[in-house]
Amino acid sequence: MRPLRRGMKAVEELEEEMTEAAADSNEDPLEETEDLEPLEPDDGGTFQQVTNLLNIMDSGAAKTDAAGAGPDMRKTLASVIITEKATSEPSVVMNALIRCLQVPKISTQRKVNIYNILQEIIQQEGELEEQGVQRLVAIASKEMRETLEAEGYVKAEVASDTLAALSRNHFSLVMYELQHHLKPLNLTDEFVIITLAKLANGNVFEFMPYMGITLATIFTMLRLANEAKMRQVICSATETFCETVQFYLRHLEDSVYPVMTEDQFAVKLFPLYRYFVTVWLRNQNPEVKLGVIKSLKPMLNLLLPNDDLRDQVYDYIPLLLAEYRGSLEALFITQVLRQILEMSVTTNTPVPEMQLHTIFTELHVQVCAKVPAQQQYSSQNLVEIVQCFIALARSYPKELMKFFFSQIEMSKEAIRVGTLTLIRAVVSADEPRMNIRTISLAIRVVKNTLSDTRFKVRMAILRIIGQLALSGYQDRIKGWGLKYVSVQLTLSTYKLTNHRESFYQRDLEEKMVHKVTMDTVRIITSSVSGMTNEFWVRLLCYIMETDYTEALTPICISLTNLAERQLHTKDAAAGVASKSKHGSVQKSRQPGQRPALIIPEEVLKLCKLPLAGSFLMSPPPAPCPRTPPCGDSAVLQVWLVWVSVSQQVPSVDLPAPQKLLARLLVLMSSPYKGEGRGIAMLNLLRTLSQSIAPSMADMWEVEIPLLVKYLEEHTEFTWNQKTWEDKLIQFLRNSLKKTRGSNWSLRLSKELNNQIESFDSPSLEKGFLYRALGFTLAMGLEADKVEVLLLELLYKTDYSNDFDREGVILCFGLCARGQVKTVLNVLHDFEERIQESEQSWQIGAWRKDHPWRRETVKSALMVIYSCVASYCHPQMLLTHVDNPITAKIIHHYSSSCQDICLKMAFMKSVMQVTKAIKNIKDLEDFQFAQKMTLTGIITATIKEEPTDSLVSPVRTMAMEALSHLSNLKPFYSMEENNELMDISIHSVISLQPPAEDNESIQTLYANAMHALEQLMEGLMQRQLDPKGLQEMVHLLEKWILSEKEGEREKATNLHLHLMQIYVQSIGVCIPLKLGQFGMLVGLMAPCTCDSHRRTRIASMDVLSSLLDLHASQTCSSWGPSKELELAKCKEDLQGPDVEKIFSASSRIAKVACVQFNCDEVVSLIQKLCENIGAMDLQHDKASVTWIGTFLQMRAKELEDKVAEILGAILVHLPVVDHLEVRRCLIEGILLLAHYHQETVLTSLLRQPLPMERHLTEVWLAVAENVPFARTMLHGLMGRLQSRFTPKANATSKADIWRLAAVDPLMTLCTIHLLIQKIDVNDKLLDLFPDLIYTLLLQLSSSQGPEAMSPVLKTWRLVHAGMLPEEINLQRITIQSMQLLFRRLNSEQLVHTLEEQGVWALLQSSSTFLQGVGLLARLCMRSMEGYRQRLSELVLRGMDSDVLSCRISSTAVCVEKVLFSSS
Repeated sequence: MRPLRRGMKAVEELEEEMTEAAADSNEDPLEETEDLEPLEPDDGGTFQQVTNLLNIMDSGAAKTDAAGAGPDMRKTLASVIITEKATSEPSVVMNALIRCLQVPKISTQRKVNIYNILQEIIQQEGELEEQGVQRLVAIASKEMRETLEAEGYVKAEVASDTLAALSRNHFSLVMYELQHHLKPLNLTDEFVIITLAKLANGNVFEFMPYMGITLATIFTMLRLANEAKMRQVICSATETFCETVQFYLRHLEDSVYPVMTEDQFAVKLFPLYRYFVTVWLRNQNPEVKLGVIKSLKPMLNLLLPNDDLRDQVYDYIPLLLAEYRGSLEALFITQVLRQILEMSVTTNTPVPEMQLHTIFTELHVQVCAKVPAQQQYSSQNLVEIVQCFIALARSYPKELMKFFFSQIEMSKEAIRVGTLTLIRAVVSADEPRMNIRTISLAIRVVKNTLSDTRFKVRMAILRIIGQLALSGYQDRIKGWGLKYVSVQLTLSTYKLTNHRESFYQRDLEEKMVHKVTMDTVRIITSSVSGMTNEFWVRLLCYIMETDYTEALTPICISLTNLAERQLHTKDAAAGVASKSKHGSVQKSRQPGQRPALIIPEEVLKLCKLPLAGSFLMSPPPAPCPRTPPCGDSAVLQVWLVWVSVSQQVPSVDLPAPQKLLARLLVLMSSPYKGEGRGIAMLNLLRTLSQSIAPSMADMWEVEIPLLVKYLEEHTEFTWNQKTWEDKLIQFLRNSLKKTRGSNWSLRLSKELNNQIESFDSPSLEKGFLYRALGFTLAMGLEADKVEVLLLELLYKTDYSNDFDREGVILCFGLCARGQVKTVLNVLHDFEERIQESEQSWQIGAWRKDHPWRRETVKSALMVIYSCVASYCHPQMLLTHVDNPITAKIIHHYSSSCQDICLKMAFMKSVMQVTKAIKNIKDLEDFQFAQKMTLTGIITATIKEEPTDSLVSPVRTMAMEALSHLSNLKPFYSMEENNELMDISIHSVISLQPPAEDNESIQTLYANAMHALEQLMEGLMQRQLDPKGLQEMVHLLEKWILSEKEGEREKATNLHLHLMQIYVQSIGVCIPLKLGQFGMLVGLMAPCTCDSHRRTRIASMDVLSSLLDLHASQTCSSWGPSKELELAKCKEDLQGPDVEKIFSASSRIAKVACVQFNCDEVVSLIQKLCENIGAMDLQHDKASVTWIGTFLQMRAKELEDKVAEILGAILVHLPVVDHLEVRRCLIEGILLLAHYHQETVLTSLLRQPLPMERHLTEVWLAVAENVPFARTMLHGLMGRLQSRFTPKANATSKADIWRLAAVDPLMTLCTIHLLIQKIDVNDKLLDLFPDLIYTLLLQLSSSQGPEAMSPVLKTWRLVHAGMLPEEINLQRITIQSMQLLFRRLNSEQLVHTLEEQGVWALLQSSSTFLQGVGLLARLCMRSMEGYRQRLSELVLRGMDSDVLSCRISSTAVCVEKVLFSSS
């Protein structure tokens, strides 16, 4: 909708501008030219509207309106408005536009706009006034003939287009105007000719009556056209005229005008052709040349069919050929020549013989010479030249071959290659079919180049031979062609297999030759008949001989083609005869079954020929002395081979069936090499099945198509190597089953063994070869001969080569599947033979080229034994696993220097043996006797590994070996389990994380961690209960609390892994022990604030697992909201913001808190307190955060557990160094005191004296909170007063703690501390009477025999030292009383007390009552507001059972009475 609104906005603006323009036009009347005809009658303002719209179109600087409509849209809308108006009034609008054209000094762009609008109006339906059309024709004609400048050319172009548009309905008017300006011998304007061409193209039939006169008139202008531009225009127009004539001739039946014949046109056209070729083609201007040459093709289409003119065209061929040496693009010249030559063949009028040599030479140079850089169409030009030579060969075959022969005589490689390429093209031309004479002449030319050893020439010859076979001239190559192909096959293979590294370019060239040779062989074998026997032996033996495996695919395809042709040509009788000759019985062929192929007798006779060039009947060409020496040595060698063969012919046999099968099977292990050799070889095997092994033929007929189907369904990028090898091995096993009872498998084993040294190490083929050999030997029936082959394999193996060593190990293991006793005997025999050499470090008596290190052989023997255990039958394994297999492994390891490689081999052997035992289904009560011996060796190896660095996978393999051993009987005890865990954890957990740029160490590190996880998991599975979990966590705890980040991270991740395994395995079956849940959570809670992100996340996951486990075991509520909250917390833990991390940890604590019972809360807090100080400050803060969170949420419920919690906090509080952490713990104590005052107070008062720093800090924190401190003072006074009142019975747990005995000295010290530290602004006036009375009673009791409290005695028994002298009941009491009086802000009272010696009197037992009386008297006088409360307390004290209390109270009462009476 936005473009629509934008357009409507533009229309509205156009209307406004048109109105403004109309107003302006009234002020400035239109000025017209002098020659303008009288104005038309009033047109209703159309002219003015058109003028206004044209003004809008001309306003190039029009501003963009708010809606976004720019100048382009305004211009388009103005044009559309004019055109739409013309649909209803075409003549009126056109006249208005014509008047606009006649306005003087209008811009070029305005005229272009007017002409474009006129063209649109002309194309509309509706008739135009004749007078207007005439005026428009005159104006446009004049416009296009004006001086052509830069802008004038644009005007002329649109004027010409306007005339062309008018010609569709007013052809006569336009044509009359143009013919009026086209006069003989008078060079017209170029746009007249251009417009004529447009008229001819748009009005073919109307223009034809004028065609003759137009061509004739143009011809008279040719001599006058000297400018290049004019010549190009004439050439282009002529090209258009010719194409128009051709269209006219093809549609004569549609013409209503007088018919002109093709000859008539040709006669009028030929003068132009002659002038173009003889004069203008020699012009130096390349654009003129290009215009002329392009116009010749349509001209020749009209000239060449004319017999008289054709010969004249031939006369000008040399002029065309001469242009090859100029700057003109050769392609255009060749296209014209091809047109002429092909027409000469079609009309059977060959070009003059005298021109042949020139044509041959010029075209041949184009093929052989180096293409100039400016030639852009060289490849297309070559295609056109080839077609020219094909046309020449059809007309002048003998002359052409004679020319080719003369060129071949030259020794230049480019000339020979070009000539041979042309010959191949001539041979391939089958439409119409080349005559035999031409082919014979071509072959004679080719034979003259057979001695050339340059690679491009050789490839060209091979391609010609292949083309001859494809074109049906098979008989022509049976002699020389097959010989040449054979020589090139031998020569290229020899060069590629004996190449030098410094001749890389030569190798590339030879590969190209070899590829072409293979393509030629494929063509010959698929198309040539009568030569199957000749090619059979050479190709079959080539498969067995060549080391250049890239050639195998085409050779196999060729052999299959030969075999298929034989199958189709041999009749049933010959097949029966052949079978009877070989002593075999033919089975009746079922429908759809392939006929059996038996190698014929002729082939067997040919097998007696030598292999290299064996079937050549004449010697290969000797090196040509005139050719460059490239490759002459190899050719000479092949030539000498042939000479030696011709003198004495040694006999060779066809490869044995087992040898051929072994070779093909091994090569098929890489089926996509060499252009997909796998399918080719499978097809060959299927074809030769009866010749290789008749007993396998039926099975191969079924299974080989399945293998082929697998390869066809995959590519080299999608196939799976192991899957394919498994299929081949299964195919081999099924095949060998068909030969049971014979020595077929043993002979195949020998052939496989013989091929081992034919393949490089490492390679897929050799790896499969070892595997196939193992399977084949396992099916051998003669054990003694199998032993010989195995022993030979042990001796000839290079044990320093990892690939060969592993291959032999696999071979022995696979052989043990069916020959376990034989394999063990061979190993024992081999060990005895090398025993004499074990004292030395080298065992190389049998392999001087590959001396063996002692450890290398021992490691190989250990792995061989373990591999035997992996593959042998289960029952045989149980018989031999302890002895000799495991015993031999231990012996070889113990008797060696135990380097890294040997350790790895030992661990690998142990794993293989234990896996093999574990895989046995019916183990029953099998006890692995060597288990503890192996365990001892492995643990010793782990302990030897450095704990700070990782340089080998030994420890990883050792832990994996322990994991496997743990699954076998006899099982490890719990103590042994824990020891293995501890050793393994210690070996791995301290390893430093590898650098990011060291991928190998990273891999070792990751593998070590994974192995540790698997070992811990396996050992924990043996005791999967809360006790086992606790033991595991206990082993990890010191690492979880480590000061090193890396150790904490690894330990936490390991804890997480094992916790997840425990939760998955146990679930709700076995509940955790009481307090265990809190201990586990308390261990991990501080780690949620760890400085390392991964440790935080792992800790969070551990806590989640614990909470899930606890919820499932206790059936507590655990809804999605809690899961969501934990997920949010985990997300916050991933960020670096410390505040967010602590906030998330606190939220986790809140979520977890509701899952805890009181006992678990105690164990949690105890664990958290234990962890304080173990790590860094961040962990300590996390611990106290969790403690504070739990106490805030659960303090009310912990009445029975307060003492335990307080004890745990007070025990660890002294060792807390950081003030903030201590402060948080103290706040926890205060929080407990807030809800459980008596319990906390009693626990605090039972702490020993002198009061330690942490305890002082607790009371100082109490003093900071004045209301709470006043409450605590009440409680403290109650504890002191309880000694002087009758003992009451406890009615609640709080009463029990309140009535519990405490040390009065500790209580006094606490009161003194609180009075001293409470805010000085608080006078404690309401507490003053009670405090003074309580302290006075305490002071009086210290004068009697009960002064020594039982608690104090107990404390003194526990603590050997004595209390400081200043810490005693009297002093602390008096000091406390002094502090109280100072708080009253009564300096006079304090001074009076000091002056009258009250404090001294109170300290002595003899003057104590005097001091009490004096103190009471002074208080009565100075403290009127507290007399009533003091009287109440004194009266209560007089009823006390304690004598000292009654005496003191009586003394105070006496003073009160005296004060009252006075």
